[in-house]
Formats: sequence, C-alpha cells, structure tokens
Amino acid sequence: EVQLVESGGGTVQPGGSLRLSCAASGFTFGSYHMTWVRQAPGKGLEWVSSITPASADTYYLDSVKGRFTISRDNAKNTLYLQLNSLKTEDTAMYHCTRGSRVNWDAADARGQGTLVTISS
Repeated sequence: EVQLVESGGGTVQPGGSLRLSCAASGFTFGSYHMTWVRQAPGKGLEWVSSITPASADTYYLDSVKGRFTISRDNAKNTLYLQLNSLKTEDTAMYHCTRGSRVNWDAADARGQGTLVTISS
C-alpha cells in the first residue's frame, strides 16, 4: 500500500522557518518524481514545488522561489520542503504527492497533509 505521511507543520511568525517532511512507503520512492502542493483556507489546491527522482532538477512556484527549497533523501524514502522567510499568504495545508509537476493535479497518491500557519 502506497503511503505518504507529512510532518513538521506548525505556527510561526512572519519571517520564520519550518522544515516539512514526507515519509514514503509502499513503492520504490527513488524512481518517482515527487511534488508538494498546498491548500489555503477556502481555496483550491496549488502546486508549490517538484523534484526529479535523482534530485537533478527542482521546480518552484514563482511566489516561493528563493524562500522554499525542496529536497529528498532516497535512502530514507523521505521528501523535504524547507520553508524560509514565511509570509501570511503561505498559510495552508501542505501535502506531498507522488508525481511530477506536469500532472500534479492528477497525482495518484497524496498524504493527509501538515498544517502551516503564519501568524503574528
């Protein structure tokens, strides 16, 4: 069974940082593109960032470029998202998904999410 379990969310002040993790199991993690998406309160899903299987390429939503960093450890079957210089508009439930940025909204596996709240 494919499982994706996110952790690391919390409440921080504007300008703060968080590191999200996504533990993957039930499939060959290192063979798949992986993606982070988010859903702000009352809004639809939004693609945030993607990474290729061997970490050769990374992709970011324009509004998070320079602030967020996606990475992965294939030996640990874990995907990460480092969030720096957080803004109130980054408040959302963050989910990891299996798949590339091309068809991110049709991913065949998505975790339950971890909540990130930016508040002063």
